Parts: sequence; C-alpha cells; structure tokens
Amino acid sequence: MSDVIQTVVHEGPRGKIVAVDSAYDTQARNRGRDVVVNASYSGVLPARFVGEHMPRGAIGVDCGVGPEGAGIAGLWFLEALGVPAATAYIETVRLGDGVDMYETATISFVNAVAARCGAAPGMSVRAAAHALLENDPVELSPSEVTNRTVIETADNGRAVVCTDSIAFGLPEDAGRNVLCTAGHTGRSAVPYLRKVAPWGFVCSDGGGGKDASGTAGLEIVEADGLAGASVDARTARMGNGLSTYEDGVISACNRIAAARGVRVGQSAREAARLLLGDDPAN
Repeated sequence: MSDVIQTVVHEGPRGKIVAVDSAYDTQARNRGRDVVVNASYSGVLPARFVGEHMPRGAIGVDCGVGPEGAGIAGLWFLEALGVPAATAYIETVRLGDGVDMYETATISFVNAVAARCGAAPGMSVRAAAHALLENDPVELSPSEVTNRTVIETADNGRAVVCTDSIAFGLPEDAGRNVLCTAGHTGRSAVPYLRKVAPWGFVCSDGGGGKDASGTAGLEIVEADGLAGASVDARTARMGNGLSTYEDGVISACNRIAAARGVRVGQSAREAARLLLGDDPAN
C-alpha cells in the first residue's frame, strides 16, 4: 500500500518506533525490527494483520476492553506468535492519531512477552515502546514460564505458591506447599493432583459445568488425603495462578480443607493461609 503513512518517531541501531493511525498500516518492512504504535483497537482481527508482518513489538488501544475482552483480545493472539504487545487506555488516546498516542498515552495492558521486555501497565506509551525496541523477551526456565511465585512461607516451613496450572507443580511441593493454580478441578486434574500431592491446593471451578464437573476432583482426592478448594471462575482469571490467589472467592472445598477452616465465600488468600496449618487429624 503506497499510501500508508508511517511516522518514524524514534530510530536506533535495533530498529524504529513507527506511529501509524491504524493496525492495518503495519507493513512487511517492519518485520523483526520495528515497534508499531497504532491508534486503533487491539482485537483479534487487527492483530491478525499485525501478526502477518511480525514486527518487533506492537502497541494498540484497549477501546474500553468491551464484552468478552474483545478490545484487547489481540494481545494474546500476538503472545501466541511471540510478539510483545500492549494496549493504551482509551481515555488517553486520540483515536486515529498514532503520533499523539506515542507522545501522550498511557499503557493499560501488556501480554506476557511484552512484560518480559519490561513493559508494564501505567507506563507511558513512549517508555513502553522503547522497552519493546531495546529489550528482547527474557528467556525463562519452565517453572518461570508458569509464573511460579512464592507468596509467603509459614513458620512450619510450608509455603503458599502460585503457578498457572497444577501440572506445573514441582517435587518440592509434595506434602509441603499450598498451590494456588488456575485450571479447573474436574476429574482430568486428578492425575496431576496425585502426582504433585501438595499439602493443599486452590484451583478454579471452571465455571461449574454440567453436574458440578468443574469441582469433581475435590471429592476424588480426599482418598489421597489432599486438602483442596476451588474458586468461582467469575472472580479470578483462569490460567493465572496469581489471580486465583489475589482475586478468587472460594466456591467449593473438600472435607479435608473444611477441617482446616476453609469455607465457601472466603477469599482465596484466607483459604490458602488456613491450608498452611496443621492437619487437625494429627
């Protein structure tokens, strides 16, 4: 497209930061080198056009996020392609003006690849664009990719640990740690729960499902002596263990967890701390 206008707002040894008015103005010449700042929404459709040309990074607009997160869904489309991407708060953007967005807007959301480049919500778009240009995504070990975070360690040596799936539990968690994870607690989770065998766990209820299938694993693993609970999927982001811990509200628990004080309606934070305690049967 010869009529596409890309305004170079910065140029360095690693590439350029270019401001465009629409995601559709991303071009093949941006591949692998340039960060494209575009003043249009960041849904899947524009992300497909951006992804076709695989720029070094991309920043669009959240456009109020909208139902089902449609305004920012392209972040995860690009994340799957390995492209660092972010969005700007619509309140700080003059839609259709890429240069103004680069100069005045503020970041609202980032994907995981962009976060590993140093971009973060609250940054100016200018600063985030430079972070995407100057930094390659940090290479992470398998445990780090799952966002494994130790929240707190009790006097008894047990810890509350967040990870994005029970499948990513480690041998050190067996009989010791309380895992806050973010997959459902249905029967397909049972083999992983048994393999990891944590001291306690908090997962998601997956929205419940037919015949309460999203929490069926809670009762099954009672036979293994595992204390567990689930959070309401409407309160915490599935696939994000930190959200389970920080945002989740308990919707179900098994009898072993209940014996440690876990109750429906508690915050996941409170439930995790209770699960750290001693088994009342001992």
